[in-house]
Amino acid sequence: MFTGIVQGTARVLAIEEAEQFRTHVVALEDDLRQRLELGASVAHNGVCLTVTAIEGERVSFDLMRETLRVTNLGALVVGDRVNIERAARFGDEIGGHAMSGHVSGMAEMISLDEAPNNRRLWFRLPDGLERFVFAKGYIGVDGISLTIGDVRAFEGKQGREFCVDLIPETLSRTTLSDRQPGDHVNIEIDPQTQAIVETVERVLATRN
Repeated sequence: MFTGIVQGTARVLAIEEAEQFRTHVVALEDDLRQRLELGASVAHNGVCLTVTAIEGERVSFDLMRETLRVTNLGALVVGDRVNIERAARFGDEIGGHAMSGHVSGMAEMISLDEAPNNRRLWFRLPDGLERFVFAKGYIGVDGISLTIGDVRAFEGKQGREFCVDLIPETLSRTTLSDRQPGDHVNIEIDPQTQAIVETVERVLATRN
């Protein structure tokens, strides 16, 4: 389990390609490697990955074809940064919201509004996720637990867009400071919201 409180970023040092498979190596700082072992779970941009090798600061992770297809990790190149969160331990403070590290899909960033001491980002949801997204609800964006500021319909189209507001601490700690319109971010729907919505849908369907 993860909490959506990103602990830092890591730069991609190497990428090894195979058929529908990839291993990438990132540089983890000392504090992120404390008690890190083979088989440990570490979220990269919100995607739960397993440690496969540790050589000093160089830590390796394998990415299967579904991960490459569904998330933005498949578009990484050497030199890119990813948001990092170690798996939560029992007794840890839950500063964000419970997250599984299983990405629901990708959303395109469509606009960026700057204001003093904060930034508002708007994203376009992929089809099928709009029913789980509500103003003031939780959402995971590239592994970051955020509160949805507002939700609106596409202009002249079906579907939804949502925005999040970022404080300077979030911008300094994560890769969202680098995101520009046209970029794609990983989205994890709040699992509690998803469970409630799907349960209500099933109950209503039995009454029709």
